[in-house]
Amino acid sequence: MPTSPIAVPTDFETLRTTIVEQRATLPKRLMQVAAYALDHPDEIAFGTTASIAAAASVQPSTLVRFAQHFGLDGFSGLQQIFQARLRGRTASYEDRLRQLESAGAAETESGTILKGFIGAAHQSLDALSAAIEPEKLEQAVDILARAETIYLIARRRSFPVVTSMAYALGKLKIRCQVVSSAAGNDDDLLEQAGPRDAAFAVSFAPYAPESAAQARALADRGIPVVALTDSALSPLAGIAQVWFELMEADHAGFRSLSASLAFAMALTVSVAERRRQL
Repeated sequence: MPTSPIAVPTDFETLRTTIVEQRATLPKRLMQVAAYALDHPDEIAFGTTASIAAAASVQPSTLVRFAQHFGLDGFSGLQQIFQARLRGRTASYEDRLRQLESAGAAETESGTILKGFIGAAHQSLDALSAAIEPEKLEQAVDILARAETIYLIARRRSFPVVTSMAYALGKLKIRCQVVSSAAGNDDDLLEQAGPRDAAFAVSFAPYAPESAAQARALADRGIPVVALTDSALSPLAGIAQVWFELMEADHAGFRSLSASLAFAMALTVSVAERRRQL
């Protein structure tokens, strides 16, 4: 049974929020399971207790204790939450479009779809100002403004955020380097980073392991990392000198980058302004 009276989570987002709220008090092994679960939700959805326990480096009984801590009957109850999340979040694009049609979007076609995405964008942008702490923003701006070269790290859905920044930084005559390259020489690019440089890394669940590894490689060499992610349990949160948590709203399972792009552009322009003052 749970160690403290909490509402039993019935969906992934509620479970995720509860985990983040309890991250400071969760026992070490349960926190280990929590970090693995949020980093690898697909594995939790379809793995066995033995395979998940081995991957998370815990005993199978720890998975049961983790589920019971949050009021669930056991591992099967936990797995059902992750399976439901997978059906809703990672459905094929065809399935998502069918979901829109079943909700009546096909009746007015593109207009209704557009309104849905505008609504999700508004939700994300409304949450942006509350999500960003001014003191942390100033600290991040100072780190990046003092860097000779800003290394931009992202993969998959996060990649447009850093490419947008790279374009703007180039226009502002600020030296930057997008680490991911078609030539596959990412490690060589990272080797060029020196103590007077800095990095900006972006990764959202399910987190790209390459991004975390690259950010960690720079941080281990004393190069400051600023990060944008969506959870306190994100691997970037434990690596970055300054990190920001931002959750994008979605429409019919499609998650946009409205708030992330707005934040990235604000950060870029703020860095340019700070550099003029140095």
